[in-house]
Amino acid sequence: MNQDVKDFTVQKVKEFMSVPYCCEEAKAAGQAFLDALGTEKEAETTKALIEELELDIMPVDELIGFAKSEAGAKVFGEETAKGVAAHGEEIKAAGAKYCDCEACAPVEAILKRKDEILG
Repeated sequence: MNQDVKDFTVQKVKEFMSVPYCCEEAKAAGQAFLDALGTEKEAETTKALIEELELDIMPVDELIGFAKSEAGAKVFGEETAKGVAAHGEEIKAAGAKYCDCEACAPVEAILKRKDEILG
């Protein structure tokens, strides 16, 4: 991976890792990637990072479904859940495939460039 792509990836990894509600598996994969930069494990941890992020990113349909569920109301609170569902429907109508929260947006940016990153 060239230095520009590496810098981009590091920035985006740090962005999603800084989000309090980012899942622990993504944070762990991100930290392993950062720790392995410049070592013989860099390629291996980069591949593992991409695989984990593909599992963890929230598709917009799942976001909407969760926000409309009883579990979503418990997590977000009833009014916030309604807002999250409405926002999900808005971004879906605009063509979004994934949630655009502070954790998912940098993950999506990484995944859009995964071929360059895995290069």
